[in-house]
Amino acid sequence: MQLTGKQKRYLRSQANTLSPIFSIGKAGASEEWLGEVEKALAKRELIKVNVQQGADVTAKDLAAFIEAKSAITVAQVIGKTVLLYEEAKDAKYVKYSLEVNKLA
Repeated sequence: MQLTGKQKRYLRSQANTLSPIFSIGKAGASEEWLGEVEKALAKRELIKVNVQQGADVTAKDLAAFIEAKSAITVAQVIGKTVLLYEEAKDAKYVKYSLEVNKLA
């Protein structure tokens, strides 16, 4: 999904108070890790991932890996933090999608 500027601004504002729930270290990102991120996004829609200081990958490399291997949208890369968004498929987990779709 390609986000517009307004949609990205909205998601960044909503993520301002979120803490990273995933961390990437020396092991880097794998298909298994990406599966866990997809499960978390199915219930949250918006999460932050932190790239640790000793990691072999940069935040931009991680964002490229995620976008290439999944349907997850990278809303922002800032410093060592990556903001990820994916619209919830289950109606009871919809929190941000309604507003994001209005801003399209």
